[in-house]
Amino acid sequence: MIYKRKGSAPVKTIICSFLGLMAAQLVMSQEFRGYTPSSKSEQQALESTFKNTVDFPKFKEHLQKLTEKPHVAGTPANDKVADYIFQVMADAGMEVDRYPYDIYMSTEGGSSVVELVTPIRLPLNQQEYILEEDPFSSDPSLDKGWNAYSGSGDVTAEVVYANYGTKEDFEKVEEMGVDVKGKIVIARYGKNFRGFKAKFAEQYGAAGLIIYTDPGDSGYTKGLVYPDGVYYNESAIQRGSVLTVDYTGDPLTPFEPALPLDGKKKIQRLDPAETDLHTIPVLPLPYGSANEIIGRMKGQVVPNGWQGGLPHTYRLEGGKELKVRVKVDQKRDFVRVSNIVGTLKGTTYPDEWIIIGCHFDAWAFGATDPNSGTAMLISLSETLGKLAKNGMAPKRSIMIAHWDAEEHGVLGSSEWVEQLKEELGAKAVAYMNFDAGVSGKNIGGSSSPTLKEIMTEMAKQVEYPYSDKTLYGHWSGENEQPSIGNLGGGSDHIGFYMHVGVPSLSGGAGGPTLYHTNYDDFHFYEKFVDPEFQMGGTIEQWVGLMALRMANAEIIPYDVERYATDLKGHFENAVEKIQKFDKEFAGFDKVEQSLATLEENGKELSAAIQSALSSEKLSKKEIKEINKQLLALEKSFIDEKGMYFGSWYKSLYASTDPFSGYASWILPGLEYEMSSNSTERLEEWDERYAAAIADLAEKMIKLTQYIS
Repeated sequence: MIYKRKGSAPVKTIICSFLGLMAAQLVMSQEFRGYTPSSKSEQQALESTFKNTVDFPKFKEHLQKLTEKPHVAGTPANDKVADYIFQVMADAGMEVDRYPYDIYMSTEGGSSVVELVTPIRLPLNQQEYILEEDPFSSDPSLDKGWNAYSGSGDVTAEVVYANYGTKEDFEKVEEMGVDVKGKIVIARYGKNFRGFKAKFAEQYGAAGLIIYTDPGDSGYTKGLVYPDGVYYNESAIQRGSVLTVDYTGDPLTPFEPALPLDGKKKIQRLDPAETDLHTIPVLPLPYGSANEIIGRMKGQVVPNGWQGGLPHTYRLEGGKELKVRVKVDQKRDFVRVSNIVGTLKGTTYPDEWIIIGCHFDAWAFGATDPNSGTAMLISLSETLGKLAKNGMAPKRSIMIAHWDAEEHGVLGSSEWVEQLKEELGAKAVAYMNFDAGVSGKNIGGSSSPTLKEIMTEMAKQVEYPYSDKTLYGHWSGENEQPSIGNLGGGSDHIGFYMHVGVPSLSGGAGGPTLYHTNYDDFHFYEKFVDPEFQMGGTIEQWVGLMALRMANAEIIPYDVERYATDLKGHFENAVEKIQKFDKEFAGFDKVEQSLATLEENGKELSAAIQSALSSEKLSKKEIKEINKQLLALEKSFIDEKGMYFGSWYKSLYASTDPFSGYASWILPGLEYEMSSNSTERLEEWDERYAAAIADLAEKMIKLTQYIS
């Protein structure tokens, strides 16, 4: 096959004409949900122009600039990254705003020590090796491994191994007669959010916690380690926050934005002593250091499945002879962080917002996480800016948001959502998140029901650069269609989707990662992630097409029928789970009735919208009213009482798993009951869910009647 280059994007000359014809036919065959027949051709031309305007080399240029230095939230280096983002978007013609907040947090790990005390004295390594092959690894501003929101303390104690430190793991340790109280727990990364490892350790009375990446999960048992391969070497350390309060955002201002202390509006803040911040010292270690501890443990052998990849028999207890010291002195104070938000104001519907986001703070250089997403989005701002300057501005406002302090606990975006809660509820059409959005070559995504269709449809319009397939085809693999996940925790969609009820999605390209280590730098990206630098422009095309398709439709192109389809499957799964511990449980009668109505109303609304668009007789006033009512649909799932595990999480539809911190809990009210095999509140939840679904169905039929 012959290749030539147009700019930097590869063009397959033998098959390009054929693919172009097929692509054109594919575009023509699309429904173009939300568009009138006369507006389709204009949108087709715009989307073609957009794809051709994407400047593929720009991604590499921006990624290099963003990752010149380590830039932890709250540091001068991160402020420089924010300034760069601000300037690029301003130069692209966007209206750019800073949203500052004063958050209670740390900007560095402070002083810390991990060492063996007996049977020998041995200080343990807490930082990555300097590698000749990686010039970034010698940067003097790189720090030791640390966990934000660790408690401070200096403890010397015996050791207990708790596998991954999940709720079930600690229960198993207790079941096996091992007392954690007063001990230092050592647990490996994986299975749950690191903050819950600390939370459970503290609940069981541990004096301290060490977390390490086991080579069985990422290390020499998987393949070649860095710098020869993509897996953790014996010095690589996963950093990360351990913040686990029962809300998301600044720990001192739940439900309220952490506005600047010197600002006009004063926000009531909690006393840190009133919060559930951890009090025990927590530190991350590389497996080279963990090996020195685990290799000396002499207690009972671990249960089946708890053996890791180090060359020792893993044991639950270290014994009285093995003592380890963990010291952390980590200061917290009010730290200024700032979100950078650029807006291309809509020409027709300026108060309807398409919001695209990624955070920009990183644990070190952040080449994959998060700044591959950041680089793609600032390149997108330039491309959209060029279109706007040439008279092709979007009809709805497109906002590109760069969030600060995500790595400390999804802080910046949550404060913004709390600050603009009312406006977002009334104006936000969608939130699209692309944290680490170009960190490999494998396509993936998760979405709320109404946005799944646009996510897959736009993937059909973009060529995958390393095969003759589209993104959709590559994503689907051997299946007829791609698998779209459900949104969980761990990134900036949380506030939008789970607190306010804005339809959201998260996607991009994934692959090898040295997650949260000092090695996640430009050298690693260039050598292992995407040496050809084709994925940045490719994902930009996909994201831009989704944004433009939503921005320019006369009627917001939600797939309203998908609610009933997905909900039916979710409730069927819930019933199956409950019947495993309660064979007498017959199901959710009220929900079933509401779902039947919702399914019918969704079909009627979809048909009414399509008919109205085909007639091309809708007035601007009518279109505005239809869209206003469509924006209200997702709010049916926002319940002011919220979840029993945290009232900040108000969506009945989806939430972060409060025990793992990452996983998606669909129907979280039910999942919380099922987590403890409880049937006590199932009748209450039948009523609450049925009421929400009935409210959604009622909104749909009212909108259908309005259109008709």
